[in-house]
Amino acid sequence: MITVKNLSKSFNNIQVLRNFSVTFERGKTNLIIGESGSGKTVLLKCIVGLFEPDEGEVFFDEIKYNNLNSRAKREIRKQIGMLFQGGALFDSLTVEENVLFPLEMFTEMNLEEKKEQINFCLRRVNIQNANHLYPSELSGGMQKRVAIARAIALNPRYLFCDEPNSGLDPKSTIVIDNLIKEITEEYNITTIVNTHDMNSVMEIGQKVVFIFEGSKEWEGSNKDILDTDNKNLNEFVFATNLTKKLKEKTT
Repeated sequence: MITVKNLSKSFNNIQVLRNFSVTFERGKTNLIIGESGSGKTVLLKCIVGLFEPDEGEVFFDEIKYNNLNSRAKREIRKQIGMLFQGGALFDSLTVEENVLFPLEMFTEMNLEEKKEQINFCLRRVNIQNANHLYPSELSGGMQKRVAIARAIALNPRYLFCDEPNSGLDPKSTIVIDNLIKEITEEYNITTIVNTHDMNSVMEIGQKVVFIFEGSKEWEGSNKDILDTDNKNLNEFVFATNLTKKLKEKTT
């Protein structure tokens, strides 16, 4: 579980987050939605410690992250997996070397243990016989799966995904969505996904948080979205034909 209390963040006197409070639940896919520039990525970066909030607190389970020293924060970061927009694989490293990277940084495993963990993670995301390929030799969907394998290499308690389906075709999007949901439930991870893709919301949005102009406007499940009377959320949701058709089917 991750709890955010009264978080605020400004850049150059422009307030990006305003008194933001929310609890992200363990074992569920927690999706953050909102228009571009609404504050989704800033919120994510404040939670993981890439940005220091101006006000507010972040708790990883019962641990107040803000007050930790650098060594203690490093221990929390060992429990965090990150799936960046675009995958962010190292082009000069093979698939195996990409997944190895966090193991080299944060563990004292011997080489045999590292290879065993690498192969386990690649099997889990259904990547086989690709250990020695480079990212440029993989499709976009396969690159994302390798990025997920790297994100779960340290057996994280917390998984952060920033626009994981960016640039993917619809079929690959479904594969990645289902993989994130399966891993979340299988390993009881607190997963937070930034997205503007309503297809993903309707498929895996067990908890959905809507940001509007830096404030939390609404939260609920993907089923609740279809019945909301929040004007800003409705305008965001019904910008996609899929969700409109879904609501028409329920009325």
